Amino acid sequence: MLPANVSDDEKHNTFTLFKQLYCLSDTPDEIQGQLTFISALNAFLSITTFLGNALIMVALRKESSVHPPSKLLLRNLATSDLCVGLIAEPLYISLLVTVVNKHWNICRYLAVACSATGYILSGVSLWTLTAASVDRLFALLLGLRYKQVVSLKRVYFIIITFWVATTVVSAIRFFWNSPIISWYDIFVVSLCLLISTFSYTMIFFTLRNHQNQVQDLVQQPNQTNQLKIARYRKAVSTALWLQFTLVACYLPLVISLTFLLHAEPSSSVSIGFSYAVTLVLLNSSLNPILYCWKMKEVRHAVKDTIRQVFCFCSSR
Repeated sequence: MLPANVSDDEKHNTFTLFKQLYCLSDTPDEIQGQLTFISALNAFLSITTFLGNALIMVALRKESSVHPPSKLLLRNLATSDLCVGLIAEPLYISLLVTVVNKHWNICRYLAVACSATGYILSGVSLWTLTAASVDRLFALLLGLRYKQVVSLKRVYFIIITFWVATTVVSAIRFFWNSPIISWYDIFVVSLCLLISTFSYTMIFFTLRNHQNQVQDLVQQPNQTNQLKIARYRKAVSTALWLQFTLVACYLPLVISLTFLLHAEPSSSVSIGFSYAVTLVLLNSSLNPILYCWKMKEVRHAVKDTIRQVFCFCSSR
């Protein structure tokens, strides 16, 4: 339960909620085992997130076949996800450790730092994933006009806007206690999920129409027709995997935030919220795996990078 000196507006401030969810002196001992498990899980995810995204960043520097604006989006996604593994997750692990060991004074500072860094980095990652889905839709619909519309300068501007906007909103949350802030978080995450869902749905139907056109023009199956159908299935598979992963990682957070607007923090709420946050952090670990698995150019660049690392290590 929240202390009596916490106002109604403060209940809707994420910084305050983090402190009240984790830094209560009457936190029951029975949830310590689950918090220990969650911290160990995040320690593993921190390592995989850092290594996976560091590998993607090195590989993208050597890859020249990816269109520069798309490559810039991937590098920004890898950068934000790498910082999640390097900064946000260690802070979150430290927060959980202080809760288990009941270091409440340190816990309150870590709660603020964890909330701020996690909001900025996960926010940039989410917006970049959304922009990548729109970029893929434009690449499919615009054809030859794609390189004129999606320029490197415009993508740089969009990426800078992501970082500035999330940082400014995070700073506002620190000083302004209002339900608007929590509803804004729910709106932003929901909007990103809707935009990416719409983009991948359009990709699915556009590719299906292309397949139907190919089948109408070519009645007898041949090598060219089969190749186009294979590319169609692969593109649809990529879209579905990316969208499913995005929704699975971020939708529980939307549900948790909505629930917190109408309920006071408790032990069970803290555990549920902890798992929702872990899913969001997991997304940063899954992104390099998905892009490496589903994008041939990135996969080849990663393989070359790994091969060079092993050759360097074996030569020493």
